[in-house]
Amino acid sequence: MPDRASSGPSRAWQRMLSGRRLDLLDPSPLDIEIEDIAHGLARVARWNGQTAGAHIFSVAQHSLLVEAIARVRSPRLGSAARRAILLHDAPEYVIGDMISPFKAVIGDAYKAVERRLLAAIHLRFGLPAERSAELTRLIKLADQGAAYLEATRLAGFTDKEARRYFGAPPKIPAALEQDYLKPWSASQAETRYLKRFRELAKD
Repeated sequence: MPDRASSGPSRAWQRMLSGRRLDLLDPSPLDIEIEDIAHGLARVARWNGQTAGAHIFSVAQHSLLVEAIARVRSPRLGSAARRAILLHDAPEYVIGDMISPFKAVIGDAYKAVERRLLAAIHLRFGLPAERSAELTRLIKLADQGAAYLEATRLAGFTDKEARRYFGAPPKIPAALEQDYLKPWSASQAETRYLKRFRELAKD
């Protein structure tokens, strides 16, 4: 006898701790809360969890590192652009973080869901649904810089390997690297992500 639950319609939504019900196929900005994003990203592991340290290196911490690198590269960047940078991986609070090789295997299906979620997230927080080419380029550069640091400091890559896949290391202050490259607890990552978002939202 088939399982009764499996015979019903497929569920394409997720219930959030805030009580919101987010439809992954047709996400509404009204169902998105920054508290849900921060909570989820703080518990999603980068590098499939294959990093050194007592805690995972979370997507929330990675997002803060990317925003910090972008700030060093472009110190005059406005707060709206910085919010977009901080939110660049926000869809992963719902769909998780897949390593690049697996994304290549899945192809366009994953990317389509990711794009719809990111557009809804942007609209929820007063940003254009699509980023400008200039901002997208800056995010990519900062993201690759963060990936280089994470790969060599936490994920066991050699400098040669990291340079091959992520390019040259970013030029950032040593104090910033020491702070952002030590994995935080989920609670600390969530708190710092929310704090930074709210700082940028005030400007």
